[in-house]
Amino acid sequence: MRPIKSLFLLVFSLCCFNSVSAQYGNGYNNGYGGGGYGRGNGMGMDRSMMQGQQSTPSKPKEVPVEEIAAKIVEQMKPEVNLDDLQAIAITNVLSDSMREQGILLKNESSSQDEKMEQIKALRDSTTKKVNAFLSPDQIEKYNTFMANFKEVKKTKSKKKKDSKEKKEDIETPKAEE
Repeated sequence: MRPIKSLFLLVFSLCCFNSVSAQYGNGYNNGYGGGGYGRGNGMGMDRSMMQGQQSTPSKPKEVPVEEIAAKIVEQMKPEVNLDDLQAIAITNVLSDSMREQGILLKNESSSQDEKMEQIKALRDSTTKKVNAFLSPDQIEKYNTFMANFKEVKKTKSKKKKDSKEKKEDIETPKAEE
């Protein structure tokens, strides 16, 4: 009875050792798919381990200009007393203007000053187009809305700059230590 147990234990341990050595390399390409399944450079990584490394940091998705224009008009609608037709027309004008502005900003052939002049001209043109859809009373309300809108944008950008500066101030002492 004892020799049978010994033989059974020996066969079992050989099977376990064989499967473990096959999994962990056995001297051939360090295992884990080095033999044609993985990268094959002996680093010992298979496809399941590579999934997390394949994703590259991507840029945040750009929000469509139509969506941005719609949000601006939604904010503008109660303050300027726009009807639905005016809202649609102004949304289209703002969308076109934002597309043009994006093209101007991406244009690498013109200098920074030229871009600023072109954007200013585009802004004036957009204002004229929007004013064409508004009554004189609404034009005044639109101008105050846009002034407030610009102020809100400036304070948001200042907050972003301040928070970036604070983060840099916090990170700088850590780097010095």
